[in-house]
Amino acid sequence: MSSHLPVPELLRGTLDAMILRTLDRGPSHGYAIARAIERASRGDLLIEEGSLYPALHRLLKRGDLSAEWRITETGRRARYYSLSAQGISHLADELRLWAKVSAAVSRVLAPGPARTDGPAPGGLAEIYGAFTKATLAAAGSEAPREVPA
Repeated sequence: MSSHLPVPELLRGTLDAMILRTLDRGPSHGYAIARAIERASRGDLLIEEGSLYPALHRLLKRGDLSAEWRITETGRRARYYSLSAQGISHLADELRLWAKVSAAVSRVLAPGPARTDGPAPGGLAEIYGAFTKATLAAAGSEAPREVPA
């Protein structure tokens, strides 16, 4: 398994968007939501209870989620969360915003003008290319032929 990325240092609201996207696939309890995010990130993101449950409560209070108590597959009582109509709308907004923000950050992180002595092996151009390919692959898109300026 990969080393985990520091979720608290992610952009504010990213955890909310990941929770909404996870619940877009169907109702779930907190532990299962955290594990689904971990699986979807291929083990890079570990959502701690201290981050997850405050986010779930915030989303409930905001009206993006509804919740009900049910029995889990292991026979335990757990609170299951579902997207509300408002949550579906908010998720669509968050996905549009994420596309804009991630594209903007990618442009900022893109390599600048060519160096006179050429790029260093393993330098930004190579890292950016790998990042772009991985990001597009995760989104189900093809890599662009040229890096945008």
